[in-house]
Amino acid sequence: MRKEKIWLYLDDIRTPKDGRWQIVRSYDEFVAHIKMNGLENYETISLDHDLGDTAMNEYYNNVHPNYTLDYNNITEKTGLDCSKFLVAESMTKGIPLPAIYIHSANPIGSANMMGYINNYFMNCRMPQTCIRIKVEHTINSTN
Repeated sequence: MRKEKIWLYLDDIRTPKDGRWQIVRSYDEFVAHIKMNGLENYETISLDHDLGDTAMNEYYNNVHPNYTLDYNNITEKTGLDCSKFLVAESMTKGIPLPAIYIHSANPIGSANMMGYINNYFMNCRMPQTCIRIKVEHTINSTN
């Protein structure tokens, strides 16, 4: 019997309407999920960039009005850290990355994540398929 591959959604406040996604809310939950299930068992991963209060403050105070992003102002790990973890996991274990998408509203953070993932794909001589997507979602009001 073939096990169905996992669809993983990283976001601290949004919940996708499509029930096939498994949801993690932070970098630590993301890493634990990947380690528990093994990278080879994922079909699709969708990443948000801003994963907490200081990241959201940076978005509203710098990215949105000034189109600048200063990671020194962010204390929690972001979706970019998750992107780096995925690449390191793929490299050290020799497991190809699954489909990776970005659903973040942060344009600079999105570009940073897509660039990081796509540069890895390019260096592996694979198509650069990491793109921004829209995932229908609801907002989790408890955070």
